[in-house]
Amino acid sequence: MNSTSNHHQKIQTIDNLLQSQRPPVLEMVIKNGLQPPPPTGSAPDARAKQVLKEAVDAVVNSFAKHTQGYGRVNVVEALQEFWQMKQARGTDLKNGAVVIYESVPSSSQPYICYVTLPGGSCFGSFQNCPTKAEARRSSAKIALMNSVFNEHPSRRISDEFIERAVQEARTSFKGETTSTDASDAGIGAFRFMLEANKGRTMLEFQELMTVFQLLHWNGSLKAMRERQCSRQEVVAHYSNRSLDDDMRAQMALDWIAREQENPGVLERELAQAERELETARLAGRELRFPKEKKDILMLAHAQLRGVGGNITS
Repeated sequence: MNSTSNHHQKIQTIDNLLQSQRPPVLEMVIKNGLQPPPPTGSAPDARAKQVLKEAVDAVVNSFAKHTQGYGRVNVVEALQEFWQMKQARGTDLKNGAVVIYESVPSSSQPYICYVTLPGGSCFGSFQNCPTKAEARRSSAKIALMNSVFNEHPSRRISDEFIERAVQEARTSFKGETTSTDASDAGIGAFRFMLEANKGRTMLEFQELMTVFQLLHWNGSLKAMRERQCSRQEVVAHYSNRSLDDDMRAQMALDWIAREQENPGVLERELAQAERELETARLAGRELRFPKEKKDILMLAHAQLRGVGGNITS
């Protein structure tokens, strides 16, 4: 079999994998939004961890069976190949099909690794990993599971999906100290942005969604509304911008200003962001928003103390 036909055969296996009989644990994961239910405490309980591990192992084993037929699958290679196959099928990946890994500096275990997918979604090692290589594999496993089930029709942005997502956003805002005006501005922009991206999947849409989550968290959406910027103008502007170092630096400046006005706010916000990121990582959830929050706040923290930053207004 030549390489071209083998490549097309592997592409077809993605569709076969979604249509094949799935273990009950995978049905549970799909029903609950492709990830385990949110933990009730500061970390996922033992049952949630077991469900997650079983689901990830089932997907990896199924992927190996469909693409290789035997033997252990190299999840790092499989994840990269998966996104290369999506690109070959015509998926528009603005930054290409490259999968990016980021290891958290540490001189002792457990080691932690994050992986960012084309489209902007981020996942992290969800197990206690004794080596850096194992942390990399752990992050690749959870990312591969989500990548595979991202192909499921329920993950495409539709009218029904938009209504459900907007209702969940309203519910989440009720627990925040955000003003009503700021919440309304954020939810309105969120709905408009979803409607402008109908037909795309959530993993393909993740970076744009994270940008708007950060703009809401940072107070930027409310400020733009006060300057009479329309939702269409805001979405059009940020749809063409990447979540890059310039955007992070500008938001870090905003938090430096808040710290100078209200000492201690940065420390509290950073502690909360770290807790959110850790809880979400161990539960196998998508991490881009909490990770970006932490990175921005750490940048502001370092700049305030004159460590390794060149942020200027």
